[in-house]
Amino acid sequence: MLYFFTNVFGLSVGTAGVLLLIGRVFDAIGAPVMGILVDHTHSKYGKSRPWFLWMSLPFAIFVWLLFTTPALSGTLKVVYAGVMYILADLSYTAMSTPITSVLPNLTSSTDGRMQANSIRLVLGNVGNFFAVTFIIPFAGLLGGGNDQKGWSLAVGVYSIVAFILLIIAFFDMREKNIENEKVITIKESLKATKGNWPWILIVVANLAYWTAYIVRNASMPYYFQYNMGSKDLISFFNGFTIIQVIGMASVPFFVKFMHKWGTTIFFLLMTMVGQAWVGLAGSNITSALIGWCVACIGSGSACTMFFAMVGDTVDFGEWKTGIRANGFLTAIGASFCIQMGSGFGSFIASMLLKGFGFNAANATQSASSLSGISFTFVWVPIIIYAVSVVLMIMYRKWEHHEPVVKADLAARNSKAEKEAEAAQA
Repeated sequence: MLYFFTNVFGLSVGTAGVLLLIGRVFDAIGAPVMGILVDHTHSKYGKSRPWFLWMSLPFAIFVWLLFTTPALSGTLKVVYAGVMYILADLSYTAMSTPITSVLPNLTSSTDGRMQANSIRLVLGNVGNFFAVTFIIPFAGLLGGGNDQKGWSLAVGVYSIVAFILLIIAFFDMREKNIENEKVITIKESLKATKGNWPWILIVVANLAYWTAYIVRNASMPYYFQYNMGSKDLISFFNGFTIIQVIGMASVPFFVKFMHKWGTTIFFLLMTMVGQAWVGLAGSNITSALIGWCVACIGSGSACTMFFAMVGDTVDFGEWKTGIRANGFLTAIGASFCIQMGSGFGSFIASMLLKGFGFNAANATQSASSLSGISFTFVWVPIIIYAVSVVLMIMYRKWEHHEPVVKADLAARNSKAEKEAEAAQA
């Protein structure tokens, strides 16, 4: 997004960074609101499922408009970019929240959730592979030398495909075990976080993860275009992000032997090693590619773990407080972290680039600017990933407590069902 705003849309790196942060703050606030809306949704389609139907078209339209450059200038152009970015982000949250909140209602099995989440993210990354890898050449093909026209047309095609796939998901999905869930108030949703330390740890760790991930991704195009010397390397390296599906698919296997906290730390450390490898490779494309692949496998797999574990914290919240706030807890643990982390990450990247003197109008960057791009792309993410590692070490205690939580909840639910049957009799 930062690259599009600076090199296609025509904003300065400082203005783009501020817009990205403001947009993400709005969206981060919208995440818990969306979670509460999901918790209060009761329809013939379920709680999370209907949002696929309701929000798929607005999401597709706003994303397309975001990547369409209007014939405006000055303040009006900045306002357009800001408004479209906020609307696209809010519609994304309205889609991503039910995508995550539906997970605990698909199955009560931790293994089942892990497998479902792995499949979801593997296929999601296949889609991301095609979208990210081919966007620049696809936009170039459709635009015929006009980048702004090309990006609008290319993202328009992507938006149509996304709409179709979301509608297919709506018709193919079924939620289970939601008949007995009661409507909870906003106060009860907030109460579900009280004493829920596993959830708090996951939220902060996931926020740090997404901040680091976006710092890396936001600065990546600049690194390959200016430090490595070829714009073509952006699509080339992005093409290899598909390799992270190998790690995602193997996550359930690692969890069986290393548990969730250990698996997450393992993949975070792999990401950090890969990042350092890319930085130390210098202009050696082959070596940098190896490091990039290692980092992608690690980051993609760690992401899978966070999404799966936030579902488990819903169970802990119910066990601790008696309140099952699927939508609210998963909205904060997933959508909020993605949006706020993306805002922080984009802002950090843009401010660092600005501080080191980057100027998109310059075909050749200064030595200071090149150093700043390298530092932002390689080393800043490593530092932030380390925060997630520390927090996951702390999570170990709570994961060991999960069997007790599962057993107690099963006993409670069984008792409640028997009492309901007796009352009806």
